[in-house]
Amino acid sequence: MLIDARRARAGVFGFFFLAGFVMGLWAAGLPSLNDRLDLGPARLGSVLLLISGGALVSMLAAGPLVDRWSSRRVCWIAGPFSGLVLLGPALASSYWALAALAVLFGMGLGVTEVAMNAHSVEVERRYGRPIISAFHGTWSLGGAAGGGLTSIALQTGVDAQWLLIVAALVVPLLYLPAARLLLPDPPAHATASEAGASSGSSLAWGLIALLGLAAFAGHLSEGAAIDWAALHARWVLETDPAMAPLAYTIFSVAMTTVRLLGDPIRARLGSVRTIQLAGLFATAGYLLVLVSPVAGGTLQLVCAWTGWALAGVGLATVVPVLFSAVGAAGGRVGRALAMVTAFGYSGLLLGPAVLGYVAEASSLPTALIIPAVLAAVVALSGAPAIRTLTRLPVPGSEENPKPTPTPAHD
Repeated sequence: MLIDARRARAGVFGFFFLAGFVMGLWAAGLPSLNDRLDLGPARLGSVLLLISGGALVSMLAAGPLVDRWSSRRVCWIAGPFSGLVLLGPALASSYWALAALAVLFGMGLGVTEVAMNAHSVEVERRYGRPIISAFHGTWSLGGAAGGGLTSIALQTGVDAQWLLIVAALVVPLLYLPAARLLLPDPPAHATASEAGASSGSSLAWGLIALLGLAAFAGHLSEGAAIDWAALHARWVLETDPAMAPLAYTIFSVAMTTVRLLGDPIRARLGSVRTIQLAGLFATAGYLLVLVSPVAGGTLQLVCAWTGWALAGVGLATVVPVLFSAVGAAGGRVGRALAMVTAFGYSGLLLGPAVLGYVAEASSLPTALIIPAVLAAVVALSGAPAIRTLTRLPVPGSEENPKPTPTPAHD
């Protein structure tokens, strides 16, 4: 079992890296796609909305699929499919063709997201200690690799369209060795037993709503930093154009670093304390950003950079802690994990638009009060939800008490 867990951990790392790599290729190739099809801001925004809509719908559908067929089987199909559907944007010859294919691309992303996260919590159960955070850090590294490869390709004269076509054909093949490492499906009798146990102990809707609220708040606060950190530096602090992007870079580096190193932190502090500190750090970070204009001079930039770094440190652990809490409740996690994921993705989808409208009506600092408040909501809703989850009996534990798992070591 220990060997299976170690192999599966390597496989999940592969899935997260490749999923991030696909997103990095897509995001970095957007300017070239826009130029090729002459989309413009409105049409490009519609395409992004269609991708998000397809992903959201497929996430909700993926939960029952995972519970019925196992996360391993869904990963086998969803991973290669999410790479193959890059052919859609690559080969689209018009805006309307791109719009239709964008939904398919989003569906591939959504199913893969739920399946690989569901498998990650299964692997963490086998390990008996926190390991999920590093997976999400690897996703960020995959995104950076995809963006970096696109930049290098464009600088050497390779057309972005051809890069997407090659990636769509190669990435599905790269998913296969990672899929072979995933945990084997449980025996049929074990699956039936688990289904019977979990059918009477599904997570209550109120509990899922609390977890979903924390995920929504965390994702919206993260999306606010991604989309508005550099613009805050340029518009509010009047930073030099070459320096403004450093605000986002600092946030991104802080988030990725803590995700890669966050598992020992959670192992030491526990999930409840970790989510409380996550909300505290993120709230403090946004408050520093909000007061930075008052500092004046060079100090205002230092204040803002420190704030974005703290926000990245805090928000880094939100998703791993919430997903792990769902997995720790035992039973089949597909439906619950899909709901929490969909809540979070909704925050990432709605956040930029809502903040943009508020900034247009008042000011960007006023708009950034929203993620500052929601950063506190992460702790206020996440902590009691996780505390309740830790008190729930594991399905089947009354009839078949299990010994405390021995943590696996690297």
